[in-house]
Amino acid sequence: MENKSMDNGGFIAKGEKPREDAKKPKKKDKKPNIFKRMGAKIKDVFSELKKVSWPSFGKVVKQTGVVIAVVLAFLVVITAFDFGLGQLLGLVSPKETSEIISAASRLL
Repeated sequence: MENKSMDNGGFIAKGEKPREDAKKPKKKDKKPNIFKRMGAKIKDVFSELKKVSWPSFGKVVKQTGVVIAVVLAFLVVITAFDFGLGQLLGLVSPKETSEIISAASRLL
């Protein structure tokens, strides 16, 4: 029975020589050295930064003001909530609350 060719199952027909590329393992492509790769990456970063649509100065100032206002609003709400809970705790057990507050102030 005759063997199949390389294309059919990887067998070699009688009298045929194996192909040259089948004998030798393929060489891995060498990577460029680390500095060339880093330079290429930095170049890519700067090229992408040129494509960015940057906001105007006025828009940045306006958005910064909004962020500061929201942070201050949350500060007021959380402080009021904390004060309210502290007052409720003081109504429930005034002696223990003063001890907790004095112990906490000693830690600070």
